[in-house]
Amino acid sequence: MKFQILIYGLIGGVLITVLKWTEYRFLIVEHSVEIYGGLIAAIFAALGIWLGIKLTATRRVPAAAPPVLPSVSTNMTRREVEILELIALGLSNREIAEKLCVSENTVKTHCSRVFDKLGAKRRTQAVQLGKEIGLLR
Repeated sequence: MKFQILIYGLIGGVLITVLKWTEYRFLIVEHSVEIYGGLIAAIFAALGIWLGIKLTATRRVPAAAPPVLPSVSTNMTRREVEILELIALGLSNREIAEKLCVSENTVKTHCSRVFDKLGAKRRTQAVQLGKEIGLLR
């Protein structure tokens, strides 16, 4: 610790000597606009570099949640749970079929099985029951 204080003292002394040697007063009085303008430019350049690095840094995207496994009590397959999740997003049978690359009749079959297993009569009721038993978030 004492060594650091000694070093800082020596550096300070050398700096004062250099400033005195270059006639510090002359620089401030005669060239003050240029000195302050240069300092402001350096500050803005450093701020711009820092901001550029901050904004262009790669951001870590949180990992996707693991797929919801079928509940043991409902005995639903993964595909049926997936269909229920897409129903919860408000997709129609046609949109679900396009998204999963299956026919619309296949989606209707899965939907009817989901409704039967949950004891639901409508899509909204199936979504509500799915949330209650923990199949959906």
